[in-house]
Amino acid sequence: MLGALAAALLGTYVEKWCRTWVPATLDVLVTPTLTVLVAGLATLYGLMYAAGEISTAIGTASNWLLATTGPFAGLILGGLFLPLVMLGLHQALIPIHTTLIEQQGYTVLLPILAMAGAGQVGAAVAVYFRLRHDTSLRTTIKSALPAGLLGVGEPLIYGVSLPLGRPFLTACAGGAAGGAFVGFFAMLGDKVGATAIGPSGWALFPLLAGNRGWG
Repeated sequence: MLGALAAALLGTYVEKWCRTWVPATLDVLVTPTLTVLVAGLATLYGLMYAAGEISTAIGTASNWLLATTGPFAGLILGGLFLPLVMLGLHQALIPIHTTLIEQQGYTVLLPILAMAGAGQVGAAVAVYFRLRHDTSLRTTIKSALPAGLLGVGEPLIYGVSLPLGRPFLTACAGGAAGGAFVGFFAMLGDKVGATAIGPSGWALFPLLAGNRGWG
């Protein structure tokens, strides 16, 4: 996947370079041909090999990080994941997940990051019971909570916790606590991961795998 991203980036630069000197009458034919040829050959004979080495290094670094600083790494990852979701930057972790799945059959990061969703659900439930007078907010929570339990946190983030402020911080704290818990067992050698990317919350349970039994 990293090689494909690098190829797309190289292709954009080749296309821009071609358009600076190729005449407009030949642009339709020459620019796409050169872009595909240059980017394709560079990918086959260079980028994919470099991307493979980078992917191996990412997988090794992730395993080392959890094996040596499991609780701390889990706390940081779980605590910061909701702000990443809020900004849409959590999609940048997909290449890391795919690399880990390719190398060892599952990604150990996804269960840690899923703890942020659990913290978000816990914060929303707390708000639901604390603000009994706010009928509108309680209705929003009831409608967004099923999605939150299945790992879709945006409705609860934008509709409940973020507008209120403090519940968003407590949701991050809950995610940090859950991430530290999972990271602690990873440091002890009891790894758990997800065999696919995307689902979290209750939908993540059928996808769990690891080096130990279900217990």
